[in-house]
Amino acid sequence: MSSCIWQKSSYCAQGEACIHVAAAGPGTVELTESGDPTGAILRTAPTAWAALVRTIKESRTRD
Repeated sequence: MSSCIWQKSSYCAQGEACIHVAAAGPGTVELTESGDPTGAILRTAPTAWAALVRTIKESRTRD
């Protein structure tokens, strides 16, 4: 993983299949999977990340 301060998802149960999120600097959010810490890191804009989180939360309230 990069030198960012990673935060584990609050929905992560016990185990290794978790999403980690980090603020990588101005205008960048990074995401990675804890099961493969040396694997790919997805980088996105904070507005895109916020839209994804909002959409997921909204879809959970409809179910």
